[in-house]
Amino acid sequence: MKTALMAAALLVASAAAHADNRSLTVYQDPYCGCCTGWVEYMRESGFTVQAIKTPDMGSVKQRLGVPAALGSCHTAVVHGTGQIIEGHVPASAVHKLLADTSVKGVAAPGMPLNAPGMGALDGNLVTVDFDGKPFSRD
Repeated sequence: MKTALMAAALLVASAAAHADNRSLTVYQDPYCGCCTGWVEYMRESGFTVQAIKTPDMGSVKQRLGVPAALGSCHTAVVHGTGQIIEGHVPASAVHKLLADTSVKGVAAPGMPLNAPGMGALDGNLVTVDFDGKPFSRD
Protein backbone atom coordinates (compact mmCIF):
# COMPACT_ATOMS: atom_id res chain seq x y z
CA MET A 1 0.00 0.00 0.00
CA LYS A 2 2.83 2.40 0.87
CA THR A 3 4.46 1.74 -2.49
CA ALA A 4 1.23 2.53 -4.34
CA LEU A 5 0.76 5.75 -2.37
CA MET A 6 4.37 6.78 -2.99
CA ALA A 7 4.01 6.07 -6.71
CA ALA A 8 0.80 8.11 -6.84
CA ALA A 9 2.45 11.01 -5.00
CA LEU A 10 5.40 10.97 -7.40
CA LEU A 11 3.06 10.92 -10.37
CA VAL A 12 1.12 13.92 -9.06
CA ALA A 13 4.35 15.80 -8.28
CA SER A 14 5.72 15.04 -11.74
CA ALA A 15 2.52 16.21 -13.42
CA ALA A 16 2.53 19.42 -11.37
CA ALA A 17 6.16 20.12 -12.24
CA HIS A 18 5.46 19.47 -15.94
CA ALA A 19 2.45 21.80 -15.85
CA ASP A 20 4.51 24.49 -14.13
CA ASN A 21 7.13 24.21 -16.89
CA ARG A 22 4.39 24.99 -19.40
CA SER A 23 3.47 28.16 -17.53
CA LEU A 24 5.13 31.45 -18.54
CA THR A 25 5.08 35.07 -17.52
CA VAL A 26 5.75 37.33 -20.50
CA TYR A 27 6.84 40.93 -20.03
CA GLN A 28 6.02 43.05 -23.05
CA ASP A 29 5.75 46.64 -24.17
CA PRO A 30 2.11 47.76 -23.97
CA TYR A 31 2.19 49.06 -27.55
CA CYS A 32 3.77 46.07 -29.30
CA GLY A 33 1.43 43.96 -31.42
CA CYS A 34 3.98 41.29 -32.37
CA CYS A 35 4.48 40.47 -28.68
CA THR A 36 0.77 39.75 -28.41
CA GLY A 37 1.11 37.55 -31.51
CA TRP A 38 3.84 35.49 -29.81
CA VAL A 39 1.79 35.18 -26.61
CA GLU A 40 -1.16 33.81 -28.63
CA TYR A 41 1.17 31.43 -30.53
CA MET A 42 2.52 30.06 -27.24
CA ARG A 43 -1.02 29.61 -25.89
CA GLU A 44 -1.97 27.75 -29.07
CA SER A 45 1.15 25.60 -28.52
CA GLY A 46 -0.18 24.47 -25.14
CA PHE A 47 1.47 26.92 -22.77
CA THR A 48 -0.30 28.91 -20.07
CA VAL A 49 0.81 32.51 -20.47
CA GLN A 50 0.38 35.49 -18.19
CA ALA A 51 1.21 38.69 -20.08
CA ILE A 52 2.39 41.73 -18.14
CA LYS A 53 2.58 44.96 -20.08
CA THR A 54 5.29 47.34 -18.94
CA PRO A 55 6.89 50.39 -20.54
CA ASP A 56 10.18 49.62 -18.73
CA MET A 57 11.43 46.56 -20.60
CA GLY A 58 15.07 47.58 -20.11
CA SER A 59 14.81 47.10 -16.35
CA VAL A 60 13.04 43.75 -16.78
CA LYS A 61 15.76 42.45 -19.11
CA GLN A 62 18.54 43.67 -16.82
CA ARG A 63 16.91 42.13 -13.72
CA LEU A 64 16.49 38.78 -15.51
CA GLY A 65 20.02 38.74 -16.94
CA VAL A 66 19.20 38.97 -20.64
CA PRO A 67 22.42 39.76 -22.55
CA ALA A 68 22.01 43.16 -24.23
CA ALA A 69 23.26 41.84 -27.58
CA LEU A 70 20.47 39.23 -27.63
CA GLY A 71 17.59 41.56 -26.82
CA SER A 72 14.21 41.53 -28.49
CA CYS A 73 10.82 43.06 -27.79
CA HIS A 74 9.55 40.77 -25.02
CA THR A 75 10.94 38.51 -22.31
CA ALA A 76 9.36 35.40 -20.81
CA VAL A 77 10.14 33.48 -17.63
CA VAL A 78 9.29 29.78 -17.21
CA HIS A 79 7.58 29.37 -13.83
CA GLY A 80 8.91 25.91 -13.02
CA THR A 81 12.57 26.45 -13.89
CA GLY A 82 13.21 30.21 -13.97
CA GLN A 83 14.63 29.85 -17.49
CA ILE A 84 14.35 32.88 -19.77
CA ILE A 85 12.93 33.09 -23.29
CA GLU A 86 13.91 36.27 -25.10
CA GLY A 87 11.92 37.31 -28.14
CA HIS A 88 10.13 35.29 -30.81
CA VAL A 89 11.46 31.85 -29.89
CA PRO A 90 9.50 28.94 -31.44
CA ALA A 91 7.70 26.49 -29.14
CA SER A 92 9.95 23.64 -30.36
CA ALA A 93 13.00 25.53 -29.06
CA VAL A 94 11.20 26.18 -25.76
CA HIS A 95 10.54 22.45 -25.38
CA LYS A 96 14.25 21.80 -26.05
CA LEU A 97 15.13 24.45 -23.43
CA LEU A 98 12.86 22.82 -20.85
CA ALA A 99 14.56 19.47 -21.45
CA ASP A 100 17.93 20.96 -20.41
CA THR A 101 17.67 23.01 -17.23
CA SER A 102 21.40 23.78 -17.38
CA VAL A 103 20.60 26.32 -20.14
CA LYS A 104 19.68 29.63 -18.48
CA GLY A 105 17.92 31.07 -21.48
CA VAL A 106 17.46 31.23 -25.24
CA ALA A 107 16.85 34.10 -27.61
CA ALA A 108 15.69 34.96 -31.09
CA PRO A 109 17.52 38.32 -31.15
CA GLY A 110 15.99 41.36 -32.78
CA MET A 111 12.75 41.11 -34.70
CA PRO A 112 13.22 38.19 -37.15
CA LEU A 113 10.53 38.11 -39.82
CA ASN A 114 10.58 34.28 -39.94
CA ALA A 115 9.57 33.84 -36.30
CA PRO A 116 6.29 33.17 -34.44
CA GLY A 117 4.37 36.41 -33.94
CA MET A 118 6.26 38.02 -36.82
CA GLY A 119 5.80 35.63 -39.74
CA ALA A 120 5.96 32.01 -40.83
CA LEU A 121 8.77 29.73 -39.72
CA ASP A 122 10.86 28.81 -42.76
CA GLY A 123 13.52 26.50 -41.29
CA ASN A 124 16.10 29.28 -41.16
CA LEU A 125 15.38 30.88 -37.78
CA VAL A 126 18.38 30.35 -35.51
CA THR A 127 17.73 30.54 -31.79
CA VAL A 128 20.80 31.04 -29.59
CA ASP A 129 21.56 30.34 -25.94
CA PHE A 130 22.58 33.19 -23.65
CA ASP A 131 26.25 32.55 -24.53
CA GLY A 132 25.37 33.37 -28.15
CA LYS A 133 25.85 29.76 -29.35
CA PRO A 134 23.33 28.29 -31.80
CA PHE A 135 20.65 26.40 -29.89
CA SER A 136 18.06 25.43 -32.51
CA ARG A 137 17.05 25.98 -36.12
CA ASP A 138 13.38 26.21 -36.95
